[in-house]
Amino acid sequence: MRSIRAAAVGAVTLSLVLSAAACGGGTSGSEGGNSQPKTLTYWASNQGASLEVDKKVLRPELDKFEKRTGIKVKLEVVPWADLLNRILTATTSGQGPDVLNIGNTWSASLQTSGALLPWDAKNFEAIGGKDRFLESALGSTGVQGKDPAAVPLYSMAYALYYNKKMFAEAGIDKPPTTWAELAETGKKLSKNGKWGLGAEGSNLSNNIHQVFVLAKQHGADFFTPDGKADFTSDGAVAGVKQYVDLMAKDKVVAPGNAEYAQNQSLSDFAKDKTAMVLWQTASATFKTQGMKDDEWGVAPAPVQSGKPGQGKATNSMVAGINMAVFKNTQNLDGAKKFVKFMTSDAEQVTLNKAYGSIPPVKAAQQDPAFNAPAVAALKETLATSATALPQVAEESQFETVVGTAVKELFADAAAGRAVTTASVRAKLTKAQQQMTKK
Repeated sequence: MRSIRAAAVGAVTLSLVLSAAACGGGTSGSEGGNSQPKTLTYWASNQGASLEVDKKVLRPELDKFEKRTGIKVKLEVVPWADLLNRILTATTSGQGPDVLNIGNTWSASLQTSGALLPWDAKNFEAIGGKDRFLESALGSTGVQGKDPAAVPLYSMAYALYYNKKMFAEAGIDKPPTTWAELAETGKKLSKNGKWGLGAEGSNLSNNIHQVFVLAKQHGADFFTPDGKADFTSDGAVAGVKQYVDLMAKDKVVAPGNAEYAQNQSLSDFAKDKTAMVLWQTASATFKTQGMKDDEWGVAPAPVQSGKPGQGKATNSMVAGINMAVFKNTQNLDGAKKFVKFMTSDAEQVTLNKAYGSIPPVKAAQQDPAFNAPAVAALKETLATSATALPQVAEESQFETVVGTAVKELFADAAAGRAVTTASVRAKLTKAQQQMTKK
């Protein structure tokens, strides 16, 4: 999901709100009807550089849909800082849009509300079939073993972006492929007020994305197979410590990055202040920062050793946006037609090209635009070495409590306080205690 733009406000209350909203989203949880067949309300997430950019991208496509079907789509682009709370309010009140975008990491949490239309075999068939979508994208659509709560719309993955000018000035001819190489390369670049790597220590969601990957590389998950929080395993502790140590021990991240919360690291990168960033689908953002395409390069995110792959060589979470339908929609048939339109091969090419993301629809990925260097590495990562974040009901609360623990550890590092295995474990123990008990 593009939640790195801003941590989801109020996520810590998600599990409690959803448990109170078990019948939200419809009358007694039943599916809606078709009493308003000529209109749809659509909440789109903010994917572009601004809300206005999104409107310029989406409005022509929605007009195209209206021309084909006679269904008018009322568009509202909702900022990331507001989106989750808006959705939660809609699930409890039943007063929401017909169709909406959700961060894919929220799928399992929102699924428990009962407010979203389940995408069973019949509903998938109405949009062309489930097999049109990549398995990695489908893995972030809800709890395993249940019908998905949403359909993949935009896919993204993390990669290592590097500033070619800064690399050339430091005599570095290729990007690092392992974390040890990244630390070594970063030290060569961290001189004269410039730094090797950018981070956003106060960005809770980004913290989660990074430490989830590092924990996987240490053979750990943050949840047990039956969905219980497991934040204090040796692998989870090692992953969190390794990430914070980029500032605390390796000193390749500026102490000021502990306070960064929303895209400041990309600004530093574009201004030649930071030589590398770990980011998801960043090319469009670099453009808005004034960078030319030939001024930066992209490579797979680092692993501990060897090459990226599944298991301990995972180097990205499966990022992306899903499209969901409220069960109490008054235009159920129209809503499904709209999802079919937005996930059609042609629209997937148009929309994902506009946003610099990857189509989760297999056929759309064959378009030459997705073989360009800026996206080829991301496409390869999604296909071979990305893993979905835990699809559990408490996922959003997990993002908040563990993301906050990492934020506090970055604050310790910035202030010169020791970050030790014991201090990391203590923060993660506190985070685990804050989770809703099952």
